[in-house]
Amino acid sequence: MNIEHRYAPDPAAVFASALSLWQECQKQANNDENLNLSESYNGLDEFMREIMRVATHFETWACQHIDFDELTDVWPYFLEGKFGEKCLSAIFPTALAAFDESDCLRVAMQMRLPIIHDGKLPLPVDLTVPNPAADSPFKQFRIQSVRNEIEGENISPYTWDDEPFDANFDAPYFALYGVGEDGLLEHIADRKTCAEAVNLVRKIAPGVKFHEFDKSSSPSKQTTPPSHSVV
Repeated sequence: MNIEHRYAPDPAAVFASALSLWQECQKQANNDENLNLSESYNGLDEFMREIMRVATHFETWACQHIDFDELTDVWPYFLEGKFGEKCLSAIFPTALAAFDESDCLRVAMQMRLPIIHDGKLPLPVDLTVPNPAADSPFKQFRIQSVRNEIEGENISPYTWDDEPFDANFDAPYFALYGVGEDGLLEHIADRKTCAEAVNLVRKIAPGVKFHEFDKSSSPSKQTTPPSHSVV
């Protein structure tokens, strides 16, 4: 099945996101006397149009990139409770007109959503799997997303709490480590994609299992299907 066409946008989800974002914008405006939403958008009607555009854009993006089978919460309820706050962590309430694909990823990461790992997005990865070979010095293998600092020689882990498009770093890549019985890591190789790193482990240790990678990328795995329309 082509995952990009698996789900149709849910009007209830769009409404929930728009309501959540509206309420969070109003909350910030009430707490900041310098924030005038009507003036920022040439009237509240234009502000409401931008609210709806952002909500529709995110829902359309989510239908292409989120593994809804991994959610435990009913999708519209989850959005109503989380979307507004996380959205305004990624973009200012006066800049909704600039909300785009990159902001969709930022919000999804902050909401800790299970994003489909198809190589199209710069997703954080931290996978540790047991080594099926009992006689190996490595008891586990670990694949971790890392980034090189542009100005400097530092290599930093790329995690779910990081900015995915940080101008201070190069594009993320994937470091493969062997984990000894003492828990110490030994660097084995770097690969451009997580799939390449997974394939290398499978060559080193035939029979190794990567169940989480085979499904989606998420900081925590969830199991109950949500209420969402399937096409």
